[in-house]
Amino acid sequence: MEFIKEFLSFLGRRKKYWLIPSILILLLLSLLIILTQGSALAPFIYSVF
Repeated sequence: MEFIKEFLSFLGRRKKYWLIPSILILLLLSLLIILTQGSALAPFIYSVF
């Protein structure tokens, strides 16, 4: 949790607000891959990418 707080304070101090959407997209894609790895939807998800 400390890393996340420090990273968010870095974004606020350095005015790097443009990084937030790209980080969120990366987190959502990684979560999607992790959650569908063992399911029956995996072949359909991988065909999208």
